[in-house]
Amino acid sequence: MFSQALTVRADSIARHFETVFLFTKNDIRTTLIPVTIFALSATPKYHPTHAWNAPLWIWFHLLQFNIANQIQDPEEDRKNKPSRPIPAGRISVDSAADMRWIMVPVCLLLSLWYGTQAVLASTVFAALTIWYNELGGDKMGLSKNVLTAILYGCLEVGGTVASSPNSCIDEAGALAAAISSTIYATTLHAQDFKDEEGDRLTGRRTLPTMFPKAARFSMMFGLPLWAYALSRIWKTDALSTTAFVLYSAFVGTRFVMYKTVGDDKQSCKFYSVSRTVTWEHSEVKLTMD
Repeated sequence: MFSQALTVRADSIARHFETVFLFTKNDIRTTLIPVTIFALSATPKYHPTHAWNAPLWIWFHLLQFNIANQIQDPEEDRKNKPSRPIPAGRISVDSAADMRWIMVPVCLLLSLWYGTQAVLASTVFAALTIWYNELGGDKMGLSKNVLTAILYGCLEVGGTVASSPNSCIDEAGALAAAISSTIYATTLHAQDFKDEEGDRLTGRRTLPTMFPKAARFSMMFGLPLWAYALSRIWKTDALSTTAFVLYSAFVGTRFVMYKTVGDDKQSCKFYSVSRTVTWEHSEVKLTMD
C-alpha cells in the first residue's frame, strides 16, 4: 500500500516537472542552446565547474517569460499550439498565472547568488517581460523586435555572469552582447513569417503582416550584410568570412524564394543556425583575446 502511494506520488511529481519543462520546450533549440553557447564563449575566465550555471540562469528566466507569454491568449494556443501546457489541460490559467509572478522573486534570488550584474540583468528582464506581455509590447512589429532583442541581451549578460568564476562580464563580452542584440532586433521577424496568416487573423501587427515584401527582402540583404560586418569586426580569415556570408545569403534568399508555411518553418531553422554561427564568430575573437 505504501509503495503504491509512493509510486503515485512520484508520478505526480514527474508530471509537474514535465509540465514546467513544456513551457520552455520549444525554445531549447532556438534560445537556450545558442544563448548558452554565447555565455560560455563570452565569459572572461571559463571554468568547467561553472559552466552549468549559464543554462540554469538562462532557463529560469526563459521559464518566467514563457509562462507570462502563454497565459495571455490560451484560446489562440488551443488552435495553433495545442501541445503547450495550458491548452493541453496540464495546468489551469490561474495556476500558471500564480507561477508567472512567483518566478520573478525566484529569478531575482537566484541572481543574487551571482552578484550585482546578474541581479541587474534579471531586474531589467522582469520589467521588459511585463512590458512585452501584460502591457502589449508584442502587438507592434517594431516594439516586439526591440523588446525581444533587449530581453535576449539580458539573457546573454546574465548567462555570461553566471558562468564566470568572478561573476562579471568584461568589455569584450558586453560588446558581443550589444552586437548580437542589435542583429536580433533587425532580423527577429524571420520567426514571424511562419505565423503570418494567424497573426493577420488575430490582428497582431508584425513586420511580415505590415510590410510582407519588404520584410522578406530585408532578410535577403540584411543577413549577408550582417555576416560581412561581423567578419570585419572580429577580423576572421577570408575562408570563414566567405562561408559565413554565403550561408547567410542562402538563408536570406530562402525567405524570398519559398513562402509557404512549411518553407518558412524550415527557413527559420536555418536562421537559428545562422544566429549560432554569429555567436561562434564572437567566440573566436573572445578566445583570441
